[in-house]
Amino acid sequence: MTDEREGVTMHHDRPWRRPGAAAYARRRIRALFRPPVTVVEAPAELRKDHDVPVVLSDGTTLRVNLYRLAGPGPFPVILSAHPYGKDALPRRRGRGWRLNFQFHIMNQPEPYRISSETGWEAADPLRWVAAGFAVINADLRGAGTSEGVGPLLSDQEAHDVAEIIEWAGTQPWSNGRVGMLGVSYLAISQYRAAALHPPHLAAICPWEGFTDLYRDFMTPGGIRERGFSVIWQTLSRRVARISTDFAAGRRAHPLRDEWWEAITPDLERIEVPMLVCASFSDHELHSQGAWRLFELASSTERTAYTHRGPKWAVFYGDDAFQAQRSFFDRHLRGPRSTADESARSPALPPALPPVRLEVRESRTTIAEVRAEQEWPLARTVWTERYLSPGGLVDAVPASGERTFALRRGSASFELPIELDVEFTGPMSLRLWLALEGADDAHLFVGVEKWRGREYVPFEGSYGYGRDRIAGGRLAVSLRALSAASRPHEPEHDYLQRRPLTPGEVVPVELALGASSTLFRAGDTLRLIVAGRSLEPGNPLFGHFPARYRPSRGGRCRLLWGPEHPAALTLPVIPRGS
Repeated sequence: MTDEREGVTMHHDRPWRRPGAAAYARRRIRALFRPPVTVVEAPAELRKDHDVPVVLSDGTTLRVNLYRLAGPGPFPVILSAHPYGKDALPRRRGRGWRLNFQFHIMNQPEPYRISSETGWEAADPLRWVAAGFAVINADLRGAGTSEGVGPLLSDQEAHDVAEIIEWAGTQPWSNGRVGMLGVSYLAISQYRAAALHPPHLAAICPWEGFTDLYRDFMTPGGIRERGFSVIWQTLSRRVARISTDFAAGRRAHPLRDEWWEAITPDLERIEVPMLVCASFSDHELHSQGAWRLFELASSTERTAYTHRGPKWAVFYGDDAFQAQRSFFDRHLRGPRSTADESARSPALPPALPPVRLEVRESRTTIAEVRAEQEWPLARTVWTERYLSPGGLVDAVPASGERTFALRRGSASFELPIELDVEFTGPMSLRLWLALEGADDAHLFVGVEKWRGREYVPFEGSYGYGRDRIAGGRLAVSLRALSAASRPHEPEHDYLQRRPLTPGEVVPVELALGASSTLFRAGDTLRLIVAGRSLEPGNPLFGHFPARYRPSRGGRCRLLWGPEHPAALTLPVIPRGS
């Protein structure tokens, strides 16, 4: 409903109700029962050494599966290490294949192909062996057939992975150069190990992995995630012997104190070349952490591979594989020293561009793929659009306000797009607000694209196909900024709660994440602010399994004007540049 007295672009919106839910639910049900994943039987000539023991310095035996071509080698090595079980592979069932349960609960929206030796989110051995690599899929301590009990995200785990790297780099079939590759936890397991600088680690390719358990996963914005974080911990304990209890840790440490800091990797210690997948379609889990890695690591050669497609279909797709192979061919073959480029074989690929940028118009339409030299882009025109009764405007308006119910309402503001424009980079929002009937609120913010009355969806985390361009969340009592906060990318320290007093007006800044989206003339950008998740909870057309604790109640009063210049900051990229 539009407020006719105030203008045509400030809406009383219910963002959890968007058109197209029924059709989307039908597609999701089909993928739930029949994921569009084709499994190819690994040929008999693929050499597999099963349960190869790797004895660690403390006497614990870890076990790995080793894949390679027949013959002595030597081969460059691709390593994946995780707690999910290296032998949890597709199983033959009649004329088809039985896939792991993850393929069903995590929506697979687009078809892709893997071999029968491919573990969940791990490298496909068949493809990499055919390209001349040896492939190792390793059970971490406490997982699968490995011994011990696993402390996830720990120094112990990092030292274990480093010892596997050194073992792999000194085998007679190895050329002495090891790279790491994998999605999600198989990306996360790379950070601490790389920071230890094992001599035989030559490159890493973390494909969508968070870097801060508190900020990115368990308590983003200071708001407890109670969907996938609960499922992940429960299922991990069923498939592995794990000593770390993150649920108990979160209850005992609701603020980001030393306990959380101790399980956060020191990204600046990473120096090896990196190919980082920093996607725009995993904001509920990995995207912010991947960009943090890309920006903070000390690696002199690094590439960010961006996309807005489905996580798993992209990872196993041809474009990503070619980028991964070019990267590993460059760093896992040829001379040991990467400093002497003159010694490098001319047959080896050149360095990938710093950023592989994919610009989208919608979930299914790619506007452009191009190379960029930095992130954020140097030519970005940081543009503020101010909240007002008439929507988002280019000048600070007269003083005004808008109040909405935190549990069942929202405020939305529109920006009509008059000329084609590209928004590439992180967005952020500065609000001024007061609370009524509450001393805290959980704010959820989203940026949408509309074409007339048509909602334009994008790919999101967990295979969700009705996502927004960007979004963020924040507990207002945890609004204090961190010393690491940067212009256009506010970051909070989450060290002390500061509840609001009645009538108190406070500034609040939110990071909305990175994206790359083309708007056409006639499109509309819509900003939404609410006190509960913007996505419906229904698992058929909602953002399952993401789930966040809503505000307890009360009302939120948004203010704007000369004394309260509330604004959305947009990263405008000049057209034709």
